[in-house]
Amino acid sequence: MPARRFDPAKVRLDRRTAEITQSDVARAVGVAESTVSGWEAGTAVPDQEKLPALAKALGKPLDKYFPRSGPPDLTDLRCDAGFYRKDTAAVIGMKSDGPVAGAEQGVRRLKDRYLPLLADAYDVTVEELQRAQERSFAKSSGGEEASAETAQEEAPRTLAEKIRLMLERSYPAGTAPEDAEIAAAVNAHARAEVTSAAEIEDLRTGRSEDAALVVLEGLAGVFGVPRMYFEPDEEVVLQVYEGLRLMSAAKQGKVGRIRARGAGAEGLPAGVLSILNDLATELEKVDPDASTK
Repeated sequence: MPARRFDPAKVRLDRRTAEITQSDVARAVGVAESTVSGWEAGTAVPDQEKLPALAKALGKPLDKYFPRSGPPDLTDLRCDAGFYRKDTAAVIGMKSDGPVAGAEQGVRRLKDRYLPLLADAYDVTVEELQRAQERSFAKSSGGEEASAETAQEEAPRTLAEKIRLMLERSYPAGTAPEDAEIAAAVNAHARAEVTSAAEIEDLRTGRSEDAALVVLEGLAGVFGVPRMYFEPDEEVVLQVYEGLRLMSAAKQGKVGRIRARGAGAEGLPAGVLSILNDLATELEKVDPDASTK
């Protein structure tokens, strides 16, 4: 999953509202006009390195316009500064970007002399750069040490993030329902006209965080999650998220890396989490090497 979320519909709407042409955006970002058109149509996604320039072209703050899931690692810092990895060779005074590539991949840490150079280029402190480096190494390890931190970092917090996560994780590629279909399903669940495609789009893109209780209940019914998932309770959200991660991992044979933490009455029912963990245990019995796949 990309570190920053890109919403083509929001970009298209905001550009038109600001009366900025695709040609203007293309020149500011350094791409072809057809590339911008593809981004807005959803047929292509901009490189993470392009997002800072895109946000600036639209007059938006990067962190609010393209929110990031969790603290940054080395790759995130580089992309936020608008650097491609090949560009970092000149930053550290080398012919190759190998030292940066190795650190981003969690293979070998940056030499001390590179730290202030990269920190200055990325507009962060050396301490922030070092913390990002540790996250890169934690992610690359793929072990239990990293899994808890990663789950906590990636768990969605805003209503828009929660809706997008369900659309990304609950449907095969290309089959997620459109806003109109979600609205129709919510209305059918409520047995009344309680929402519209436009409102669902506003909730999904983050233009609105204000949803009626009946709409939240309908969304929970449509996506098959407890309604508490849509409440502003990070512990409950994390429980649901852990369940999703475990089921996804089970399908891929990666059952040993992720475990649901257990929940009370507010989150996933304890029995459901028990079943998920029992599933993981049984799969490990059948395939003892599943946890290392």
